[in-house]
Amino acid sequence: MAFSKKSLWLLFLTLTLTLVLAACGGKSEESEKGNTSNEGEGSQTEGTTETEAEGGGDLIIAELSDASSLDPHGSNDVPSSNVQGQLYETLVVRDANGELAPGLAESWTQVDDLTWEFKLRTGVTFHDGEAFNAEAVKKNFDRLLDPVVASPRAFLYEMVTEVNVIDETTVQFVTEYPFSPLLAHLTHNGGGIISPKSIDEDYAAISGDTLAGSVIGTNPVGTGAFKFVSWVPGNEIKLAKNTDYWGTPAHVDSVTIKVIPEMATRVAELQSGNAHIIGTVEPAQVANVNASGVASVDETASSSLTYVGFNTNKAPFDNPLVRQAISKAIDRQTIIDGLYEGFGIPAISPLSPGIFGYTEDVTPTDFNIEEAKALLAEAGYADGFKTTLWTNDNPVRQNVAVVLQDALKQLNIDVSIEVMEFGAYLEKTAAGEHDMFILGWSNSTGDADYGLYALFHSTQHGDPGNRSFYSNAEVDKLLDAGRREADQDARLGLYKDAIQLISEDAPMAFVLHPSILTGVSDKVTGFRVTSDSMYHLQDVKINK
Repeated sequence: MAFSKKSLWLLFLTLTLTLVLAACGGKSEESEKGNTSNEGEGSQTEGTTETEAEGGGDLIIAELSDASSLDPHGSNDVPSSNVQGQLYETLVVRDANGELAPGLAESWTQVDDLTWEFKLRTGVTFHDGEAFNAEAVKKNFDRLLDPVVASPRAFLYEMVTEVNVIDETTVQFVTEYPFSPLLAHLTHNGGGIISPKSIDEDYAAISGDTLAGSVIGTNPVGTGAFKFVSWVPGNEIKLAKNTDYWGTPAHVDSVTIKVIPEMATRVAELQSGNAHIIGTVEPAQVANVNASGVASVDETASSSLTYVGFNTNKAPFDNPLVRQAISKAIDRQTIIDGLYEGFGIPAISPLSPGIFGYTEDVTPTDFNIEEAKALLAEAGYADGFKTTLWTNDNPVRQNVAVVLQDALKQLNIDVSIEVMEFGAYLEKTAAGEHDMFILGWSNSTGDADYGLYALFHSTQHGDPGNRSFYSNAEVDKLLDAGRREADQDARLGLYKDAIQLISEDAPMAFVLHPSILTGVSDKVTGFRVTSDSMYHLQDVKINK
């Protein structure tokens, strides 16, 4: 069933009245943080001279959703990662061209198949005055891999068996097996280095109902170009320039990140000059912002996936035929054209173009209502069933939910939509309380391992990423082999086979790879956002 843009919009206005709102507070993902390739990154630099942009001032950013935690080891969502990325630094980074570059490690050498040695920067201190050294690196990765901490990002480094201090500025990582994406994984902000003093204080606070992250998650201390000032959950986070930063210091004096769920209010804040940058610009607002004369929308190609997930532990979604049927009922191109105004491309697999492991040699799930009906009948659900579809407080996702709700009526599937505040949404989907849900996952390392392992390996159920609670022994085997294979061509073959099996099992319906749309004031120079939705603020200046 095809819709014009106009009819889709009318459909949305009508059906939105049926939404069951379960909102409960003030926070918010897409899938999902770290550094990756910089395809399409934007920088608002043209036409401004150095004297015009002298630096200083408070950079105000208005966001749809709040962070869930400021502990880089304790969260796995984009709003959290975007704040953490300003506070913490990683051993390895990606430069403006998407290439691996030195971070807190000045250089590295692969000693043998299982050992990597890193030479660390000297003269680096944490925001609390603690020294950065090899012991600090070891303490961070020991914490990250500690079962007591239960980090949702532990999967990134679970192949690391030892972190050995060689001397004050030298550390070695020993892995269980040759792991070629290790350097890429070290760019992920899940490997952000926390002050050793904070780690000790956090461990000391663990008791009873007080879990890991209670100290670090609310009072973060890193080595980054900005340091933490305050956080009023659901309202705003304040950061200040780190005047003792080891590298080139930030130009702005401070950063204020405001939580403003309403799109119209965010746009108004940008146009009035009360905000310099606004995140998650809805496609329908792009023309409005671009015509304002005071700001424009930065469009960056995204490495993220927007998907409809199924709880494969619950009937009828434990039946792959049901999942395949629903996937075939989704008209992806119409959603992109009608709801995303063309700002995105259809997803044929979990990986977006440009990610290592992406392949077009896979059977895509085409839109076909008649085939969907036949699959549902074969599964024994010709008369349909009732279910719920969850989404978070992201208006475009809510629109997708409404269109999907209408499409599934043709399969006699009666869908109730529930919209939740982002933090509660993540918690409940991680606990497996849902039927169907709409979410996203951003590939933060540029490698297939990150785009597949967390989402589909049976050891990653819940918070690490596999919210479909999908299990397939053959897929596990292929993904494990992909981690252990040093030959890159062989890895591509393993991931191709895994993607084909995942597509056939359909634990989720791959919908699209949306563009990243960010509103930027004409007064701002030096801003860029990478394909994993991460902001880079160190070079930002505000033109007075």
